[in-house]
Amino acid sequence: MSRNYSWTVKGGRVLGPAPFFIAGIVNVTPDSFYDGGKNCNPQRAVEHARRLIAEGADILDVGGESTRPFADPVSLEEELARVVPVIRELSADYVVSVDTVKSGVARAAIEAGAAIVNDVSAFTLDPELLEVVADLKPGYVLMHSQGNPEEMQLAPTYDNVIEDILSFFEKSLEKLIKSGLPESHIVVDPGIGFGKTLEHNLEILRRIDRFMELGFPVYMGLSNKSLWGKLLGLEAGERKNATQAATAVLAARGVPIHRVHEVSLTSQTLRIVKEIGGDY
Repeated sequence: MSRNYSWTVKGGRVLGPAPFFIAGIVNVTPDSFYDGGKNCNPQRAVEHARRLIAEGADILDVGGESTRPFADPVSLEEELARVVPVIRELSADYVVSVDTVKSGVARAAIEAGAAIVNDVSAFTLDPELLEVVADLKPGYVLMHSQGNPEEMQLAPTYDNVIEDILSFFEKSLEKLIKSGLPESHIVVDPGIGFGKTLEHNLEILRRIDRFMELGFPVYMGLSNKSLWGKLLGLEAGERKNATQAATAVLAARGVPIHRVHEVSLTSQTLRIVKEIGGDY
């Protein structure tokens, strides 16, 4: 039998239990690597998000600042203007997460109805984000990255990529839990593509079981990312099959939360894994 997972989010709401969750990507940005500009208008972003729900998304991950390599930073005011109207519109009916590294955006988003904070910086770029999370107690995605988007892909190096990331998680989890955020609110994301070479990324995926040993659900974001271009020579619009193949392998190995662009395809992939995947 497959394992079921639960995730506690803002207000004590519990998602699950379920073997898998799909987080549909809603980029309200002009420069995201895959769909930048398509949904930059708030109303178009809301319409896109509703389509993702119809396709099977459990969570809508709304972001107003691109975190692609070499992306330019966005001001607090601009990011708020992009995401808060969208979150306010969607959160009455759906589970919404905010993809941000800024404490001010996280607080405003939660006040607008967001239930989850997806933080690619692990509160290192804005230490006050830890206080916001501890105070308001949303669901929290603790992600590993090496450096910020402007520089993270210049020359990423590790002594041992698996052990280094595990050490990072252990220290960051201790800070989160000591701050007052319950363990049931936390999931961990090894940060595919965030300060990693192709070989670093592949090693993380090969040894994903090491991260599951931490005892927290693993959140995976590999949708259409550049590692598939480097591995297979694919342009951004040609990586759907690679994304689904990797998602199937990881889901069969026990990864429960998948952040993706193509929700409908991922829903099919996870249904197949659930039906024929066996014990995991």
